[in-house]
Amino acid sequence: MKTISKLSKFIPYLYFLSIITYWFTDIKKSDGISAYPILLFGIPFLWQLIKPSQKLNFSLGIIFVCLSSYLILAYLSDLFDIVNWTESSKRFLLYGGLLVIGNFVMSLWMVRNSIKEEF
Repeated sequence: MKTISKLSKFIPYLYFLSIITYWFTDIKKSDGISAYPILLFGIPFLWQLIKPSQKLNFSLGIIFVCLSSYLILAYLSDLFDIVNWTESSKRFLLYGGLLVIGNFVMSLWMVRNSIKEEF
């Protein structure tokens, strides 16, 4: 049980790294070499896995909570703007909703981990 709780603090970083990797591979298929700057977004998360920093952890958590809150507002705006409920729009709502909720939960988890380490 101790190893699970010890390793659970790395889950948000692995989540965001997997999202960045998927984003990179998806853009690389269509745009080619212009996708490589996307990999720069993964540097802070890799750094947290290699050499954890409480300040960087808290900063990343707060930044991504703010970005996720914006994503939630944008998602709800799209949700209420859809007039024709086609199969592709339902798929967009499902995958988009899972991504938005996942980002928000992982961001809160990072903030929680940094607060928990502080006390």
